[in-house]
Amino acid sequence: METVLRMTGQQHTQLRVHLFPGDGNEAVALALCGRRAGEARHILTVRKIVLVPYDACAVRTPRRVTWSTDVLLPLLEEAARRDMAILKIHSHPGGLTEFSETDDVSDRDLFPSVYGWTDSQLPHASAVMLPDGHIFGRVVTEDGEFVPLSLVAVAGDDLNYFWRLTAEDEGIPEFARRHAQAFGVGTFNSLKNLSIAVIGCSGTGSPVIEQLARLGVGKLTIVDPDRVEEKNLNRILNATMNDAQERKLKVDVLARAVRRMGTGTEVAPLARDLHDAEIVKTVAGCDAVFGCMDSVDGRHLLNRLAVFYTLPYLDVGVKLVADGSGGVEQICGTVHYLQPDRSSLLSRGVYSMEQVRAAALKRTNPVAYRDQLQSKYIVGVQEDRPAVISVNMQLASMAVNEFLARVHNYRDDGNAQFAVNRISLTQAQSYFEAEGAPCPALSRHVGRGDVHPLLDMPELSETHPVQVEVAA
Repeated sequence: METVLRMTGQQHTQLRVHLFPGDGNEAVALALCGRRAGEARHILTVRKIVLVPYDACAVRTPRRVTWSTDVLLPLLEEAARRDMAILKIHSHPGGLTEFSETDDVSDRDLFPSVYGWTDSQLPHASAVMLPDGHIFGRVVTEDGEFVPLSLVAVAGDDLNYFWRLTAEDEGIPEFARRHAQAFGVGTFNSLKNLSIAVIGCSGTGSPVIEQLARLGVGKLTIVDPDRVEEKNLNRILNATMNDAQERKLKVDVLARAVRRMGTGTEVAPLARDLHDAEIVKTVAGCDAVFGCMDSVDGRHLLNRLAVFYTLPYLDVGVKLVADGSGGVEQICGTVHYLQPDRSSLLSRGVYSMEQVRAAALKRTNPVAYRDQLQSKYIVGVQEDRPAVISVNMQLASMAVNEFLARVHNYRDDGNAQFAVNRISLTQAQSYFEAEGAPCPALSRHVGRGDVHPLLDMPELSETHPVQVEVAA
């Protein structure tokens, strides 16, 4: 089983400031972490950070730090109560890129008591931060064995994926040489190790999937319950009239296309709705997520999922207003980059909770929805909007380029000012908005991980088995 550690950019900054106070000596901090418990991949999500005061450390030298475990007791009690994990993280001011013998002794002394307190065999972790912000870590088992973390992921203005150093790289395949020339071998290697979820496989989802596969992303999990219809052929890449006539699943059509590319990308097609506990857990196990949905309740759920499990979320929205007779009022679209502990689609005013409730009612109880709509208790959900492939593909490309800018910061002015990227084709203008204040409704849930009911949503308390097909 591999273990991954996730934190937000703000959490990373908080740790870095404390762990490197400028005196050249080691420092230490603790964190309470949520979990995404899985058999093949276990994910720890930083929930709460406790900075161990410098004066609580009996020894602080450039190569050693000893501290009073009294500060750990409240975290142990909460971890035991909520089935959460403990993370110990300290600094190596000298830049040592491995755990020292002193670290080994310290971890073997500490973690048996952590397992004893929590009365659970689920993993806890120890990590080291280097002066440049790089983090590596390991699980310390109940028996004192060390198992390296496969990845430490930081979702902030930039996306930092700190992979475990492994054997010599296999080299760049021929299909990837051109974009490796642009972004470098390091970025290509990061992409080929990433697992990315794409929710929605129609107008914007299909070109997002196409581009991610051709960039060499390691694994794609694609989610959409719908089947191909003739009306979809104007915008779903790789869909054919035969697919529409046979009513093939959208995810199967796109999975077929990815496999035929032969780029080595694994694809897991899931023909289910996002409002399913097993699908939520599967998406939570990925390293990033693209939302390509029209429904506001789906977008709200995905934003909530990304917060609970500390995932970066890129949302793609297209708006085409026309009179049906050739008159075009507006062609525009927006790409939102959403950090787990910052603003949300809700706080950015993309939708209201009234609209979320209306969309949820339409999905779960169409009869009640029609009754309330006729009684004017709710505002209706817009259906069958115009769609043009060239517009969809432009917004999909903007979303993928936004992701690349976060993974490989190529902007002259950095990423902080580009939380929202809007384009109006009718006005021939682009608009950008900086990150706003944390969302009061969602940011307080950052890093909670697995809870009951899932995401604090009773609707997700029922689980059903999901069949996942994975092939290159």
